[in-house]
Amino acid sequence: MKSLNILILSYRSAPFGGGQGIYVKDLSKLLTDLGHKVTVFSGPPYPDLDINVKLIKSPGLNLFETFSFKDRLNKFVRHKNKSFSDIYEFLSVLAGGFPEMRTFGLRAKKYLFKNKYDIVFDNQSISYAMEYIQITNPLIEIIHHPITRDLKHELETNNSLIYSLSRLRWYSFLKMQKKVAPRIKNIVTPSMSSKRDAIEDFNIKKNNISVIHNAVDTNIFRPHPEVNKSAYKIITTASADVPIKGLDYTIYALASLIDEFNDIELLVIGSYREGGHTQRLINKLGLSKRISFKTNLTKEDIALEYAKCSVAIVSSLYEGFGYPVAEAMACSVPLIATNAASIPEITHDYAELIPVKDHQAIANSIRNIFLEPDMYNIRAENGRDHIKNKFNWLSIAKQYEKLMIEVISNHKTIIKGNNANL
Repeated sequence: MKSLNILILSYRSAPFGGGQGIYVKDLSKLLTDLGHKVTVFSGPPYPDLDINVKLIKSPGLNLFETFSFKDRLNKFVRHKNKSFSDIYEFLSVLAGGFPEMRTFGLRAKKYLFKNKYDIVFDNQSISYAMEYIQITNPLIEIIHHPITRDLKHELETNNSLIYSLSRLRWYSFLKMQKKVAPRIKNIVTPSMSSKRDAIEDFNIKKNNISVIHNAVDTNIFRPHPEVNKSAYKIITTASADVPIKGLDYTIYALASLIDEFNDIELLVIGSYREGGHTQRLINKLGLSKRISFKTNLTKEDIALEYAKCSVAIVSSLYEGFGYPVAEAMACSVPLIATNAASIPEITHDYAELIPVKDHQAIANSIRNIFLEPDMYNIRAENGRDHIKNKFNWLSIAKQYEKLMIEVISNHKTIIKGNNANL
């Protein structure tokens, strides 16, 4: 197909934490490698992009860089040429909300009023502005998974009325997303599980949503036989203090195995909040010397960490796609993962699938792998072949190109029809 001028919108794109920043980097590089011209229009934190991808920074107020009222007030006061959206963002944050998606959409709409692209991707803002943008531009909305699922799991972890009210206020952007999502004509989600949930929670028409799996770079995520592997070292990727990631259950499993495996230890790819729930749990169980955290790692760094470990765990309560699942398998590390949402779609028969919220099942699976490593290592090697065959760049690229051609063609047909009726 001919080279396209593509814009990717991303309201925040953390380069080392969370799947959205990883997705933006991977998608932009994939489309660039196909010969397209790609620009990313992003709010902070900004993505780490390929050298051939142009980044346009759209800072807004960036109020979640701090939780200090004084610092937030200073940010607002120092911000030049304040708009209505800036005032709305400041007041909404003070009231406990998360307005970034809505205000980012307004900035993207303003930018696209002056700049033309062949096609636009929106990375899950699902903001009011997207309704306007899809009228003026061919638009593909990315929904990794409906955030309604995050809210559900957070409310299940705490019965406090004050906590519930604060969470409902934080997730108040879902009202906007539930209104906008059914009106978007072209949506991509990375798994059949996410598609089912998006249809159910956002009332999306089945024909408006396509499944295109995320790809994994198996040249980066690969075995490193030259690296010394620790027989009793476990690795997991989790945002600590985020209930949906289920880190607590891995920590409890570790605690139950100390007497059997004296050298057992856990590496968490992620960070924890100082004095937060996860740190308190680790201290309560006396595990501070057995659990370490690493963050801000490159993909290459993470692959090397996998090589040092004998077991990988994904104890999430929900995953729209689950990059850590595919990455661990690509590195040929025996994997234990919850039988939840999209995870079985990725693993097939190449991982130990366990129920959610079951630390004893995690502990039993860890014990089995520790005691019979050769058998599980063979399955892990087959799991890498599975990832290479099903989640490779070429296959994913062809699916995206096919969808882009359809979306552009349909948009041109609609424009012609509208002009004919004038």
